[in-house]
Amino acid sequence: MSASQKPSVLFVCVHNAGRSQMAAAYLRSLGEGRIEVRSAGSAPAGSVNPAAVAAMAEDGIDMSAELPKVLTTQAVQESDVVITMGCGDACPIFPGKRYEDWKLEDPAGQGVEAVRPIRDEIKARVSALITDLLPAT
Repeated sequence: MSASQKPSVLFVCVHNAGRSQMAAAYLRSLGEGRIEVRSAGSAPAGSVNPAAVAAMAEDGIDMSAELPKVLTTQAVQESDVVITMGCGDACPIFPGKRYEDWKLEDPAGQGVEAVRPIRDEIKARVSALITDLLPAT
């Protein structure tokens, strides 16, 4: 990544319907366009988890138009940082990429009350990631 390029982050979980979607939404919002954001899943669901959408709406972020996307080798190649969401995904490994695994509860099948703490942990991790990727100028 050169000094003139925006850093890029790919969030991956199996269904790309909850955790990775929330993380991507927070990074888009909190990163204020300074970081390129992608999310994907190895077996994408048909739609984003409604409890995740509701929990994010409570924090002022609208994810209702998002759709799960399939994980591609190209998405990994084009990302500087690849973050898996504690779901043991088989992600292509390329030299020079930074890989992290965020162990997070799975919001699938849970109500919004159970999703809130997951959302809050994701927000804290995304905030720390932004600080790491965009040192103060």
